[in-house]
Amino acid sequence: MSWIILGLVVLLVLFLISIYNRLVAARNAYKNAFAQIDVQLTRRYDLIPNLVETAQGYLKHERETLESVIRARNAAVAGLQAAAANPGNPAAIQQLSGAEAALSGALGRLFAVAEAYPDLKANQNMMQLSEELTSTENKVAFARQAYNDSVMQYNTSREVFPNNFVANMFRFDLAQLLEIEGTEKRAAPRVSFT
Repeated sequence: MSWIILGLVVLLVLFLISIYNRLVAARNAYKNAFAQIDVQLTRRYDLIPNLVETAQGYLKHERETLESVIRARNAAVAGLQAAAANPGNPAAIQQLSGAEAALSGALGRLFAVAEAYPDLKANQNMMQLSEELTSTENKVAFARQAYNDSVMQYNTSREVFPNNFVANMFRFDLAQLLEIEGTEKRAAPRVSFT
């Protein structure tokens, strides 16, 4: 009889270890997915100063617009660094989401202002940077979707029975989806100069 009880205890321990390992794998998957967002957003942030520098010569009277883009970019970089340090932190993800929304709005205003300057629209460097930014925006959207899918899978894994007991015991906290605030801010900034 004691062998049967011992066998059941061993099976239970192995079952709990299996649940724990699946939760760790799911958590690592969403952290890896966030690392892909980090790569694309860093590329985006690196393009913005070049874009502003190119536009600066043409937009002498639009200094406030250019400065707002740089401020928004710097806030987004800070938000990304905070979120990258702990992709599971809901406050950091929300901060990044808000900073990204502000940056998209500032870029949208920059491109709207740039429409009034035909020489800027025709500038080869500006067109190339705009094309690269558009491509990067698409990659960011794809990486964000992959991250959100990983977060959803992780959150589901930690909430289902009996995984929720193991998740709570070992502090597998809920992960936060990366969402852009407001439906008007969900669209990528328009960067066409044609």
